[in-house]
Amino acid sequence: MGLTGSPDEQPSEMLTPRRTWLSRMSSIVMGIGLTLGYGMFGTVLGWFLYPARASSRTWQFLTDLGSFAIGDSVTYEAPAGQKIVVTRLTDKGVPEDFIALSSICPHLGCQVHWESNNDRFFCPCHNGAFDKAGQPVSGPPKDSNKPLPRYLLKVENGLLFIEVPMEALV
Repeated sequence: MGLTGSPDEQPSEMLTPRRTWLSRMSSIVMGIGLTLGYGMFGTVLGWFLYPARASSRTWQFLTDLGSFAIGDSVTYEAPAGQKIVVTRLTDKGVPEDFIALSSICPHLGCQVHWESNNDRFFCPCHNGAFDKAGQPVSGPPKDSNKPLPRYLLKVENGLLFIEVPMEALV
């Protein structure tokens, strides 16, 4: 109880330390917030100024040439998760006999597949079609002119290899 008899009244000497403490704590909290905010800004700026290094790529065994007939295709999943369609177009025993394209349509991300009877890659989601080289020939991919991404191939000792990234895209 205070001097006047009311329990709610407190002497002004008791309020001053409490106000000082609240003022200091609010300044500390504001300082921490500014530090975190500017720290995040600095981090994002660093990512922009110094982008990530180039992804590591490696050659992966795909198949032997004898077990892959003309017109056949196989879906290959790279170690980093990319789905790739590899199709054999001719029979000369060179990397140019094959084409390796992403099996993900650049329009909506649907799965494309090789149609050997129509000589094209087809996306059933929106009737998009791509030629042998992965260039869009009809549907929304043609309208946006987005080809299928291509992967490098090589032949060594009758074996087919594909160059793929080893790191995930996301």
